[in-house]
Amino acid sequence: MTYCIGLCLNDGLVFLSDTRTNAGVDQIGTFRKMTLFQNKDRFFTLMSAGNLAITQSVKEILLQGQLVKGKNLWTAKNSYEAVVVVGDAIKQVYERDHVALEKAGLEFNCNMIFGGQVKGEKPRLFNVYSAGNFIEATPETCYFQIGESKYGKPILDRVLNFNTPLNLATKCALISMDSTLKSNISVGLPLDMLVYEKNSLKATKLVTLDDANPYFAMIHQAWGEKLREAFNSIAEPSWSGANKSRDISTPAKKMGIVPINHPPSKGRAPKAAPAKKVAMKKVVTKKK
Repeated sequence: MTYCIGLCLNDGLVFLSDTRTNAGVDQIGTFRKMTLFQNKDRFFTLMSAGNLAITQSVKEILLQGQLVKGKNLWTAKNSYEAVVVVGDAIKQVYERDHVALEKAGLEFNCNMIFGGQVKGEKPRLFNVYSAGNFIEATPETCYFQIGESKYGKPILDRVLNFNTPLNLATKCALISMDSTLKSNISVGLPLDMLVYEKNSLKATKLVTLDDANPYFAMIHQAWGEKLREAFNSIAEPSWSGANKSRDISTPAKKMGIVPINHPPSKGRAPKAAPAKKVAMKKVVTKKK
């Protein structure tokens, strides 16, 4: 499994991915999920999740600059044309491999986050699905996750918005990843992180983090401590009703409490349903 986060903000983009893949408890490997593409007038980042053989094939098509319907990442006029190339590369691998995968009982499983900037336009971020289609991030929905996303989602929803500064967004993404690492062993270190500053067209802030990285080690320790502090600072519930602000026994407005069922009393054993009377027809025999 894996976990990747892509943020599209007013000041630029943030990409973060883990490097663990596993096909069982005894088959764990380290493979990079982040791939960068740079030229003088463009910069793109691709992060992948799903079947490793599929995603590696897609990345190889893109890295070789193979023309897909006459275009590749180096010749696309804008980010939209570039993400169409990514989607078409996925479709090309699907056409080649899906029959063999179906015979082996495997799904065509591939999900990607793709983003970057072509000179003259704003930074853009896309979530590309296994069918090769995609959606784009907006100021209202400014991040995408792929892979094991549920553990790291709450902090993103509570903290992040389109105007969040890049440094604060970097911290938010790392806390999201740390929460996932804590709860799921299929996601693991090292981590690849890129903070892309708008209009730079280059990787100004690119780092690979492991447990020896001082900032990530601090994040890991401090986040756990602050969560426990916040938990302990919240008052416990009051069942007596003495404190209205903590009264947990106040009844709900739209629904009553859950009914409690008891075994039927021995003296009130349920009566058996009365047997239905069957009408007997009287047979009349005629005398000869």
